[in-house]
Amino acid sequence: MADITAKPVKITETILRDAHQSLIATRMPTELMLPIVEKMDKVGYHSVECWGGATFDACLRFLKEDPWERLRKLRAGFKNSKLQMLFRGQNILGYNHYADDVVEYFVQKSIANGIDIIRIFDCLNDLRNLETAVKATKKEGGHAQIALSYTLGDAYTLEYWEKTAKAIEEMGADSICIKDMAGLLVPYKATELVTALKAGSSLPIQLHTHYTSGVASMTYLKAVEAGCDIIDCAMSPLALGTSQPATEVMVETFRGTPYDSGLDQNLLAEIAEYFRPYREECLKNGLLNPKVLGVNIKTLMYQVPGGMLSNLVSQLKEAGAEDKFEAVLEEVPRVRKDFGEPPLVTPSSQIVGTQAVLNVLQGERYKMVTKESKKILSGEFGQTIKPFDPEVQKKCIGDVKPITCRPADLIEPQLPKFREECKQWIQQEEDVLSYALFPQVATDFFKYRQAQQTGVDVAKADTANKAYPV
Repeated sequence: MADITAKPVKITETILRDAHQSLIATRMPTELMLPIVEKMDKVGYHSVECWGGATFDACLRFLKEDPWERLRKLRAGFKNSKLQMLFRGQNILGYNHYADDVVEYFVQKSIANGIDIIRIFDCLNDLRNLETAVKATKKEGGHAQIALSYTLGDAYTLEYWEKTAKAIEEMGADSICIKDMAGLLVPYKATELVTALKAGSSLPIQLHTHYTSGVASMTYLKAVEAGCDIIDCAMSPLALGTSQPATEVMVETFRGTPYDSGLDQNLLAEIAEYFRPYREECLKNGLLNPKVLGVNIKTLMYQVPGGMLSNLVSQLKEAGAEDKFEAVLEEVPRVRKDFGEPPLVTPSSQIVGTQAVLNVLQGERYKMVTKESKKILSGEFGQTIKPFDPEVQKKCIGDVKPITCRPADLIEPQLPKFREECKQWIQQEEDVLSYALFPQVATDFFKYRQAQQTGVDVAKADTANKAYPV
């Protein structure tokens, strides 16, 4: 049994990544981050999460920034703090599986440009989809953290979590993160879960959750008392709602106890003061919708992430079938069960939700099947914790032979092809990776960058470049 002697809790700060991803659609520009970096660097955080997740796509697509340049600037400013990123296993930061050579090269460049800790997860918790990224991180001298997507269901027993923790340690990971993307982990269950993970492994345990269901701060309290080593928090101006619990609140909660983080509230107050006007500006311009700041207890009732709920509402609204909302909510767990009970996190949440909507609207289950549903049922995303319903699988994919190996074993090396396709735009080696993940978005950004550098009007440059292959 692992030692759970009380010790100071460590804090990972998320305001530069998940906090603004969760509340304002990842729109915080680099220039807003840089002036406060020196102060943040003095806090003594366990790490600062500042890259990965949706930031890469948003930088290129919406902010017209080079994500690699953002990372280099943050690295230059954070002289004492470890920088952390979120990495979607074999999907990297995109939405498809990539070949091992792309995964390895992305890890290499991430660490070379300044990342210390890579948090790696898979939407099905299929550890095979994490192997390449973990090995590559270790090879480059980085800290490989495996994140388990937390979910509920009869297959997800304490024995399952304990056994998985053991397998993660055997894989060579440096730490384990409980990734509670939907805010489903309630306080006393957190005690049980952390105890089970500690029983299965001697690795440090980190907890990441969202305030969506309103219980997150209490969940952190019970998890830390059970031996959780690190918690993810966000500075108060961009905390709560669909973001994380507030850093200052958690620091105060443990003050004067054996779990005291030792962080300075005066310094934290100065950092919060810096971000407060930005929060007000985001409220005024509509970037921060007050709706995402509330508590949505339906998350716990239906075990459906907040973002997935709003997605279902908009799909039904489009179809003029808002009266079918309850029927769809009842169909979601049935589809999830048919699909092997996967955690509901990108992209599995969208796939299960859309299929549930179709089943209800068509009046017949699986009369119409999305191509993504077929991909899951044919094993293209990997292995689910339970087998698929054989009748549903047959109805949806017919006689197609499902994949049983690690999906990436079937993907030929891709780097040479990507390099050839984007060679005219390459100004740095990292451009190949930007293109590999988001070919169209990256090409648009490269055109914009070229126009900026040459002083050509961007709109005209875009028209002039239409002939180039993308």
